[in-house]
Amino acid sequence: MNGSVPKISIRGAHKAFGRNRVLRGVDLDVGVGESVVVIGGSGTGKSVLLKCILGLLTPEAGSIQIDGQEVVGMGGYERDRIMHKFGMLFQGAALFDSLPVWENVAFSLLDSGEMSRQEARRVAEDKLAQVGLGPEVGDMWPAELSGGMKKRVGLARAVATEPEIIFFDEPTTGLDPIMGDVINDLIVKCVRELGATALSITHDMASARKIADRIAMLYDGQIIWAGPVAEIDRSGNAYVDQFINGRAEGPIKMAVRV
Repeated sequence: MNGSVPKISIRGAHKAFGRNRVLRGVDLDVGVGESVVVIGGSGTGKSVLLKCILGLLTPEAGSIQIDGQEVVGMGGYERDRIMHKFGMLFQGAALFDSLPVWENVAFSLLDSGEMSRQEARRVAEDKLAQVGLGPEVGDMWPAELSGGMKKRVGLARAVATEPEIIFFDEPTTGLDPIMGDVINDLIVKCVRELGATALSITHDMASARKIADRIAMLYDGQIIWAGPVAEIDRSGNAYVDQFINGRAEGPIKMAVRV
């Protein structure tokens, strides 16, 4: 990791829903300017972990720090200040159907009131160009876009405020392999151009290998392995090996009804 203080530091994070203990003491660091991808199967707690970092959920125990500052339980002005550091690409792009594309991209800029609509549109068109979309796309509506275009618009919105940290939630879900690779390339390009820190969650190993500096695997509520992407094929961890190779046989047991 670059820098002595991690951009994101998680220690002993626990989160449960009733008797369902989803996070059971998660420890994870993301360095300044680093891209970390958390992998794991469906229902392993990846999205819950992301929501805890974002403050959408509050862990029952543990610490989550951004730039060395504790954010668990933080509210009001301080929470708003931290949130301004974040950009987010949602799994389904999560565009506002009632707004044209350019207003979707510029939503945070317009909401802050610090920029005129003309200035915000210029920024939106610049960000659309950054993800390979022309200015004419700005006048389209989300319903007119293909799945790949929606992901690109979502990425343009995620980087519109030039955030310090960008979160990617299953960035290639629902895309064909070629478009998925296009989105992966754009993620790498945008993160590098911004010099941002990135934290992604996915079960798509092709995506993880493309966009990660380091990969961490979440299983049974804990990080069971973490290391450079180049080392994952020789992790020595049977759970990691089964997952990355997509094998039915192994220590990870899937409930299947027949």
